Amino acid sequence: MREPILVLNAGSSSVKFSVYETASDRSLAAGAHGQVEGIGSSPRLEVADASGRKLRDERVAGGDHAAAIAAIHDWFSAHVGSEAGFDGVGHRVVHGGVAYSRPVLIDGAVLAALEALVPLAPLHQPHNIAAIRAVRAAAPGVRQVACFDTAFHRGQPALAQEFALPRALTAKGVRRYGFHGLSYEYIASVLPQVAPECAGGKIVVAHLGNGASMCALDHGRSIATTMGFTAVDGLPMGTRTGALDPGVVLYLLQQEGMDADAVEHLIYEQSGLLGVSGLSSDMRTLLASGLPAAKEAVDLFVYRVGRELGSLAAALGGLDALVFTAGIGEHAAEIRARVCRDARWLGIALDEDANAAGGPRISRRGSAASAWVMATDENLMIARHTRRLLDG
Repeated sequence: MREPILVLNAGSSSVKFSVYETASDRSLAAGAHGQVEGIGSSPRLEVADASGRKLRDERVAGGDHAAAIAAIHDWFSAHVGSEAGFDGVGHRVVHGGVAYSRPVLIDGAVLAALEALVPLAPLHQPHNIAAIRAVRAAAPGVRQVACFDTAFHRGQPALAQEFALPRALTAKGVRRYGFHGLSYEYIASVLPQVAPECAGGKIVVAHLGNGASMCALDHGRSIATTMGFTAVDGLPMGTRTGALDPGVVLYLLQQEGMDADAVEHLIYEQSGLLGVSGLSSDMRTLLASGLPAAKEAVDLFVYRVGRELGSLAAALGGLDALVFTAGIGEHAAEIRARVCRDARWLGIALDEDANAAGGPRISRRGSAASAWVMATDENLMIARHTRRLLDG
């Protein structure tokens, strides 16, 4: 395997990974991928090749991120028959704060800066850092690169990043950051090939999945996005509330007797599609259900997507195209159809047959604003950034 890049996406109970081989022209080819799930309980390593054929499925000795990374490293060394290891490791890091507007090679100073950002992303950042430390322990000589979910949005107009709070708090980093930036950056990179007629125009990308957000692009640059200080703002998600009047949080603290931990658990893990439906956080389950509460959850999701679309179109001063991506966006034709029908006022004329077939273009020819379905690939985006930095 030639100059392999390992991409890691570490969560609280899993580490997902992908391996990319570097070709002679420095392009990247996807290889094996997999995950270690069940960290903290009974972790298992699952590996598949590029075609999806299972290569490994086994228990992992030890229950933390270090054990998971060590298992991935040991598998790779045995699989390629070499102890040379990876040429580099790219990490998805949720928060880059104000300082990081592009990927960086990780050294001691960068790691300290990432740890200082933990209060801004307490549910994600510690696991990203744990993976970085685990790689250092398993392969201390391998260079590592941090790729930030917030970086793509750092070039937004200053007003789009501000809350109406005292300047002292803004100076401490309380501002709108936005997330899913690696996904939006990937979509922006493929738009010229998939939809060249609108790639340089005013585009809203809807990253709709268990985590959901939307982003306004103008000439491929982020202008505004629905997520703000944290990844809980904006659209309702699988288990997250989305936008919530801060007065509700005060009410929960003062009248319901909840403490900060209970409120955090409520808004991140008990709300969204799950909370409204009382059934599931999975859009597929809700669409197949006949329960009124399940229908209400879907209706609320579609309604909020429509409202945010209008807001982002206003930020752009118009709309040339709408792009659906991520799990729901790429696979739920019914959700796409409903959003597009509601967006007729923006000039979108849905092609029902093209939408049912999955696109890529799902609007009629002659539609004033076009609509598209595009598969995102955050891991490839991370691998590209890592390869570029390692190559200098």
